[in-house]
Amino acid sequence: MQFLLIVLAYFLGAVPFGLLVAKYLCGVDPRQGGSCNVGATNVGRLCGTRYGLVTLAFDLSKGLLPVVLALRADHAPFVVSLVALAALVGHCYSIFLGFSGGKAVATTIGVFLPIATWQLLVSVALAVAIVLLSGYMSLGSLVLVGSLFVLTLFSSKIVYAPLAAVVMVLVFWRHRANIQRLARGEENTWRKKKEVQNAP
Repeated sequence: MQFLLIVLAYFLGAVPFGLLVAKYLCGVDPRQGGSCNVGATNVGRLCGTRYGLVTLAFDLSKGLLPVVLALRADHAPFVVSLVALAALVGHCYSIFLGFSGGKAVATTIGVFLPIATWQLLVSVALAVAIVLLSGYMSLGSLVLVGSLFVLTLFSSKIVYAPLAAVVMVLVFWRHRANIQRLARGEENTWRKKKEVQNAP
């Protein structure tokens, strides 16, 4: 049963909802525009905010659902962590996309929502603040997973700190190109986009 749940979590995580939403609702292949990523941010950039939010909801749900099932089956935290990780790996390395995929931020939120709720909410608040102050979505994502690890490590949810550590490494790895652009000062920002639109 545990093995089947882990396999189910992977295949659910592997469903490329961003590609489906973008391609069939607005006629755009997100792999060929913007950051060429199937995640909610790129879908929103290419198709509009509402499509990005739909993708965000789907990507969040495919992390949330398998973890909730594991909790309801009263599995140990280690098994819950494996289920969560399977969903995240499925999202990042989807069998349906030739083992490519998104950057796991939305699915991470779904995974931690039922197992470390306040730690997640604080991390999301910090991430949103960073995005608003800096304009960098990627920096906000990195702050989210970094703070989530720290908050689980120093709280009653320490049992999920190993999962948070692995997720942090995974998300940093998936954002390695963004990190390099941030270091060079070449990362795209929402703020610059707005300034260009408002320019005379």
